[in-house]
Amino acid sequence: MRRAPTFDDRRDAGSQLARALDRWRGRNVLVLGIPRGGVPVAAAVARGLEAELDVVVARKLGSPLSPELAMGAVTADGERYLNTDIMAMFDVSDTFLADETRVQRLDAERREARFRGDRPPPAIAGRTVVVVDDGLATGATMIAAVRSVRRRRPGYLVVAAPVASSTAMAILRAEADEVVCLSVPEDFGAVGQFYKDFRQVEDEDVLRLLATPSVS
Repeated sequence: MRRAPTFDDRRDAGSQLARALDRWRGRNVLVLGIPRGGVPVAAAVARGLEAELDVVVARKLGSPLSPELAMGAVTADGERYLNTDIMAMFDVSDTFLADETRVQRLDAERREARFRGDRPPPAIAGRTVVVVDDGLATGATMIAAVRSVRRRRPGYLVVAAPVASSTAMAILRAEADEVVCLSVPEDFGAVGQFYKDFRQVEDEDVLRLLATPSVS
């Protein structure tokens, strides 16, 4: 039997996630969404926590035979995570890795510049920072994002997602101070299977959400 979706859409998932994070409400928290799909979830979290909203951009490093299979991820500032098991499986060459890293980092830089515009990067040092995505399959982009944030010395670093695979959860518990996830199903196949509405999020959607104040 096919499982019923857990969430109506990303906004619903973010509202539920905000309730699980309620102890941080009104405590000068910074919520960072991973574009694009993580930003609608993060926006709902930020509203619920009366928190500042911004982005941290991480891009998958696609494997040689399947761009959708992440062999790692890289952020706009060059922080990189590599899945050595997948790299060994595909016998990834140094040249391919360097080229894919360069392409995806440039894309991350371009996206971050577009999404942030003239706004300066948010203050991170000493703050509680919650990094949000719409789901964690391999966890590659979240790991790269968390490592990028960690370099800027947050006081407490939380990973938050509505749904995750058990593999991603195990890896991320070693990367963050805390991982908050609403569902870790045994039959995890893909993030989209847990949403009724999992339509693609466009750049314009991200820009609109970032332009909407989450703290009054």
